[in-house]
Amino acid sequence: MPILDSIVDLAPRLRRKEVSPLELARACLDRIEKLNPTLNAFITVTAESALAEARAAEIEIGRGEWRGPLHGIPLALKDLIDTAGTRTTAASALYQNRVPAEDADVVRRLRQAGAVVLGKNNLHEFAYGGSSLVSFFGDVHNPWNAAHIAGGSSGGSAAAVAAGLCYAAIGTDTAGSIREPAALCGCVGIKPTYGRVSGRGVVPLSWSLDHVGPLAATVGDAAVVLQAIAGYDSVDVCSANVPVYDYVSALWDGTKSLRVGIPRAHFYDDLDPEVRTAMEKALAVIGTLVVDVVDVQFDVPTDRTVQAAESYAYHAENVARTPESYQPETLRRIRSGENISATEFIQRRRELDRERRRAHDFFADVDLLVTPTMPIPAPAITDLKKDPAALRPAELILLRNTRPFNVWGLPAVSVPCGFTKSGLPIGLQIAGAHWREDLVLGLAYAYESAVNFSAI
Repeated sequence: MPILDSIVDLAPRLRRKEVSPLELARACLDRIEKLNPTLNAFITVTAESALAEARAAEIEIGRGEWRGPLHGIPLALKDLIDTAGTRTTAASALYQNRVPAEDADVVRRLRQAGAVVLGKNNLHEFAYGGSSLVSFFGDVHNPWNAAHIAGGSSGGSAAAVAAGLCYAAIGTDTAGSIREPAALCGCVGIKPTYGRVSGRGVVPLSWSLDHVGPLAATVGDAAVVLQAIAGYDSVDVCSANVPVYDYVSALWDGTKSLRVGIPRAHFYDDLDPEVRTAMEKALAVIGTLVVDVVDVQFDVPTDRTVQAAESYAYHAENVARTPESYQPETLRRIRSGENISATEFIQRRRELDRERRRAHDFFADVDLLVTPTMPIPAPAITDLKKDPAALRPAELILLRNTRPFNVWGLPAVSVPCGFTKSGLPIGLQIAGAHWREDLVLGLAYAYESAVNFSAI
């Protein structure tokens, strides 16, 4: 699949004026025009403003006013991230004409870095699902095989990156919604530590579990974008005031001193044979990159009460007033939280806090954990649509390995580790201790460099 040059490679060329931001934006817009009718990765394309931003970046760079490696780089945003003056729909009829007055904090940071915003990516309605087959604006399709899902809920963002419609995208992840579509579309997606990237101005699915992070073609590009968006936001009550590492420099720190844990129970159960084979090969490579690889074991949380209750709390008023504005399956999922009592929610929320404290113990003897991102490759769209009642159970299988890391609030990345015989991507997941995105990205980069399974 033809993919654009990496941000890491382009940035110095842009700074030296060997490449024009306007050329990059036009090339992306041309690819969107050509491929989006098939992929349905974008809901809104902001061509006019993107070209204006690219011209402004070109003028600034020409004057020597270099802002950094994202200056003049065309990016896209999941369409539940607020953009001032541009509609933010959450892929729902309810918000189809909603135009925010302010940018989300993550968008503000990207604009400060000089990025060019191409538009808004399609998603699973209100991020409540892992297939991106429930959207007011239609299904998202996988760039490697349009008959298969792109994953979700950030399906449009992953499809856009993998197909070269943009150089990176910003997604959200409540149970795996960055890492799952990244794995199924063959790109890189990182969910940072809970509180590392501000969620202010992002339509929530679950305040206690939502994470904002980048999808990109390579680990290096993901590090560049994360560097730009990470940081404390005093207005966001979920944001944490913790120093941010230099993620890009950390890519070259080396991995020979790292110890890797393999939590086989739960994460390696019932794998598709091709996923299992790819993971065995990946673990063999990782064994050459680190000092030690050992099996570890710990209990995995599976309760979804907090997500269900918080989702209903956000939507309760609109569900009561205009239920017809939701897709039927989204409405059903939202209403699953309707009868959760305050007592039960408080108990489950305390358990979540205990789980996050317990997660510190996972790294007493290892630095990182490695699992398959998905237990199965991307399902066919027709298989998921022939029985509506089977869609949610299938999504829960897809999200089985990613969801626990949202509960624990740990940083985790999905990086490509191979393909099925039919050409569908397979991803592996690397997770680390709270605030150690640097280590997570470092091993992901070392592995990517060793096997060259990146989308570039």
